[in-house]
Amino acid sequence: MSATPVDPLLLGIDLGTSSVKVLLATARGKAVGRGTAEYPILRTGPDRAEQDPEAWWRAISTATRAAVGMADDLPVGRGASTRIAAIGFSGQMHGTVLLSAAHRVIAPAIIWPDQRSAVEVAALTEELGCERAIRLAGGPLATGFQIATLRWLRAHEPALLDKAAVVLAPKDAIRLRMTGRVASEPSDGSGTGMLDPATRSWAPDLVAASGLDASRLPPILEAAEVAGTLLPAAAEDLRLPAGIPVVTGGADTPVGMVGAGVVTPDALLLTISTGGQLAVPAVTPEVDLTGRSHTFCAALPPESSAGWYRMAASLSAGMALAWLRDAVLGLQGADAYDRMLGWAANAPPGARGLVFLPYLAGERSPHMDPGARGVLMGLTAAHGRNELVRAVVEGITLGCYDASRALEEAGRLPGSIVFAGGGSRSPLWQQILADIFDLPVRRLETSEQAALGACLLAAAGSGLVDPTRAAAEWASCGPVVEPDPARHAAYQEVYGIFRDGYPTLREAFRRLRHLDDS
Repeated sequence: MSATPVDPLLLGIDLGTSSVKVLLATARGKAVGRGTAEYPILRTGPDRAEQDPEAWWRAISTATRAAVGMADDLPVGRGASTRIAAIGFSGQMHGTVLLSAAHRVIAPAIIWPDQRSAVEVAALTEELGCERAIRLAGGPLATGFQIATLRWLRAHEPALLDKAAVVLAPKDAIRLRMTGRVASEPSDGSGTGMLDPATRSWAPDLVAASGLDASRLPPILEAAEVAGTLLPAAAEDLRLPAGIPVVTGGADTPVGMVGAGVVTPDALLLTISTGGQLAVPAVTPEVDLTGRSHTFCAALPPESSAGWYRMAASLSAGMALAWLRDAVLGLQGADAYDRMLGWAANAPPGARGLVFLPYLAGERSPHMDPGARGVLMGLTAAHGRNELVRAVVEGITLGCYDASRALEEAGRLPGSIVFAGGGSRSPLWQQILADIFDLPVRRLETSEQAALGACLLAAAGSGLVDPTRAAAEWASCGPVVEPDPARHAAYQEVYGIFRDGYPTLREAFRRLRHLDDS
């Protein structure tokens, strides 16, 4: 293992759904180098979402070289590649990567938006019993979770599953390529649907229900534990020295919480990216038996911080705004979103009676229904682009608010929101969020919080920082945006219409899905 440099840097790799972000940071959390690279989601069918792990690796190599190159151009970052004390990870949750005994990828990765396993989810829930499944897994099973994907493979492609000697989450497959060591950790394990959050270990009954032999699952380490060192072949691709310690890393939501400084139960982290996520740290692994939210393991262990978090998720947040930009408005250019939000600012709260249900990819919290569909309610010839964009932004936010009600019923919500992700850059969206939730909102100014959280895990694994203290010190938030009581009252009326939309249309959604599948 290489010695810690005198003036160390940490490399954080955030393997997201559409791109990888790589960050180089000092041991004080100051970013000195950034790189990013994209890769596509492969849509081989209406309910499919896959990715090529080789595309992940190419993107990581490109982004790492860019981050190191940027750092080398700054006085504080010179000689960056030789100063990296450790590498950490954050990765998209729930996905399934199948590998041979020689650790070769044998099929495209099936990732979290994939909905092919709806029948398997229903069968698993019936076999295990709904409440028992929730108690064991920390929440309801859902399409895209590894347990459901494995069950689908057992039913539809058993020969392929039998070839798999190892089954890993996405970031664990990348770390295996870097270190040669098979491993995972509690936060990504939680996202598979096969790990018991209370014991932070694989649950035998859930593993058996997946149809996979337990010997093919990885051993569980902690997220900040060193899993190995950088192998020469991987080092050559990344243009880094071999032998750098590599920590296990964690799932993107809990690692993003670390990077955002949200590691104690006094704030809610709301992230608007492709989906919408609401996460609250928890000191005990209490489970929402209604099945409308999840209790997962945090990236930090119980002895150092809140060892769990409660999460509600909306599948279509930024995805809905991107759909509006591309499929409806046909906008191009780097300023497209700024123009759209400028139009939205010219429409009043409630978008003149236009309400959007943002279920473009089904929905998780609070409905747990992969068959839910998007809807524009109240559309008239008098509505234009201002109202349309405002309704979509409000619908995304109301969807998150609807999810938060499930969290609140399962336990007290914090009294403030830390707002992260692409949507948080908009002052209009910050105010809409504060008004709908009736809570003060602080925008997270720390960029790439999941990549920064990965850097922090690397620093903790190297013994350079106390992770809980560093999480509070490294994160940076903007000024508080206070809610407006009058607008909150108006939004409560809109929310009542929004909330009634799904149960009213649920049967129509079912029938539409049948038409879509025919």
